[in-house]
Amino acid sequence: MPSTIGVFDSGFGGLTVLRALLHRLPKARFAFLGDTARLPYGSKSRRTIARYAAQSARFLVREQGAEFLVIACNTASALALDAIQDAVPSVPVLGVIEPGAAAAHAASKTRDVLVVATDATVQSHAYTTACLAQGLRAFEMACPLLVPLVEEGWTNHAVTAEVIRIYLDELLATARSGGFTPDTLVLGCTHYPLLRPMIEQIMASIAPAAMQVIDSAESTAEAAARRFDGGAMGAGTGADARAQVRCFATDSVDKFERLGSRFLGQPVGPVELVDLGG
Repeated sequence: MPSTIGVFDSGFGGLTVLRALLHRLPKARFAFLGDTARLPYGSKSRRTIARYAAQSARFLVREQGAEFLVIACNTASALALDAIQDAVPSVPVLGVIEPGAAAAHAASKTRDVLVVATDATVQSHAYTTACLAQGLRAFEMACPLLVPLVEEGWTNHAVTAEVIRIYLDELLATARSGGFTPDTLVLGCTHYPLLRPMIEQIMASIAPAAMQVIDSAESTAEAAARRFDGGAMGAGTGADARAQVRCFATDSVDKFERLGSRFLGQPVGPVELVDLGG
């Protein structure tokens, strides 16, 4: 029987991580949980985020039989990874931040990297800490307008392009004024991979030198395939894993089904409603 990997997010942005995982582990079974009843996590206290995330981890492990967990949520990865591991001590847990920092380390020659993320992730300084552990300096900036633009479906819209250009202009100018010479940009939000082509195009037009763009979803999937014994779970590329995926949400099932396909790149199928309590 194939292994089961539990994937958790506060919403459905983490489906970009699941999408990348499907290509690398096509024979694994996946249980994806979006805690849509209690998002956004970014407005909650660390203690509350830890409690919510621990409840979700227990659901995936105890009720869905997950043998590995991928925390496809930057906020939960930044603020609740220890609480999740304590809640399910027998199960390996992987967040999205350390793989992104490791990928930045592999890509950067100047050892200075930029990070764009949500307010909560930036305020946690989790990427700064993870990059420092890799011998990198990180300059982080919040881009709060990007998530609602992605959820609106405006991934190829002129308004979105202008917003990205404004953010990136400010990011580059502020980083350089602080003495940074960045050559790598980390997308520190699971919504942002849908904007990667636009971000790369705009960055190429405003940066004086080539800028490597790190997709945290891809980095996390690569790390998962290595850490979770991809060979045993049938690692590979290009397989159709739709029949091996079950999706759960704590609220807004119809919205999850409607928007989820944008993030997963294929229909998410019927989404099951679950109640995790308060």
